[in-house]
Amino acid sequence: MEKTLAELAALVGGKIRGDPQLLIKGVAGIKEAKKDEITFLSNPRYSQDLAKTEAGAIIVSPDIETLNLAAIICDNPYLVLARILGIFYPQGQVIPEGVHAYAVINSQAKIGAKVALGPYVVAEEGAVIGDGTIVYPGTYIGKGTRIGSSCLLYANVSIREKITIGNNVIIHSGAVIGSDGFGFVPSGGQNVKVPQVGTVIVEDDVEIGANVCIARGTLGDTIIGSGTKIDNLVQIAHNVKIGRNCLIIAQVGISGSTTVEDNVTIAGQAGIVGHITIGKGSIVAGKAGVTKDVPPKEVVSGYPAQPHQVAKRVNAEIQKLPELSKKVRELEKKIEELEEKSNIKNQISK
Repeated sequence: MEKTLAELAALVGGKIRGDPQLLIKGVAGIKEAKKDEITFLSNPRYSQDLAKTEAGAIIVSPDIETLNLAAIICDNPYLVLARILGIFYPQGQVIPEGVHAYAVINSQAKIGAKVALGPYVVAEEGAVIGDGTIVYPGTYIGKGTRIGSSCLLYANVSIREKITIGNNVIIHSGAVIGSDGFGFVPSGGQNVKVPQVGTVIVEDDVEIGANVCIARGTLGDTIIGSGTKIDNLVQIAHNVKIGRNCLIIAQVGISGSTTVEDNVTIAGQAGIVGHITIGKGSIVAGKAGVTKDVPPKEVVSGYPAQPHQVAKRVNAEIQKLPELSKKVRELEKKIEELEEKSNIKNQISK
């Protein structure tokens, strides 16, 4: 495929700087791009790479000077990059068509129009799969589970009983939706299991990464709000409520009954205790350990998590500990010497 710079700009709503008839045949990173490819720059910190790139054109914001390089000028270069990638590299996976002969579909399940079910898909009694949904091989859909329209479930996804999945949801391989919450009561030296009889509701336009585990509620619902995107290897415990348009990055763990409000970002490997609230628009930095409520629009980091500026100062002081420890030892030695001299003087005076 090839497009002129003018054609690309028209498709993504950008403005042109340079030759509108420049022919673009692909997309690449700023360091790897060749003269017939377009690249992008969204962070001014990397502007020095502009002088070195061999790209034919670049996607940038209006405040970045592109030297003599042709460009598509736009307010959100990363978003425009995503759209141009979709133009040059449409999804190439083999999409199942119809219901495969080896799919196991209960007679009481309801399958919508233009649904594609790959081999060894299992849909139990009362399961509902909406129009245009694609389910890849080996996926399990439990009794009474409802999946909306235009969803995409990759291979080996497990969705337990009585789960609700909205429209336009993407779930990647290995994800488990509706596993039992981790509920046990100590009794007589043993841990007695508490039945987990709630469910999970995943709203519209959610994307769930590979090997994500979302536990069902103990009594009520675990909820994933519309537009939220969850990276790989995330654990979401029972009765967690996640708002709309959140970003939850790899290896995050969220304990039971915590509320994550709208537009929250939780970075990789952060851990959240149970029964707290992460306020709207806040950011939890990578590896933070959150032990109490986070106010709206707050940025927290560290363990225990605290406002980021405070955490940075604390960390800066911690880096000085080896030097401080050395000074303390030196002072202790001087004090011992002074005490020894003082003792000698006292003995002489006697």
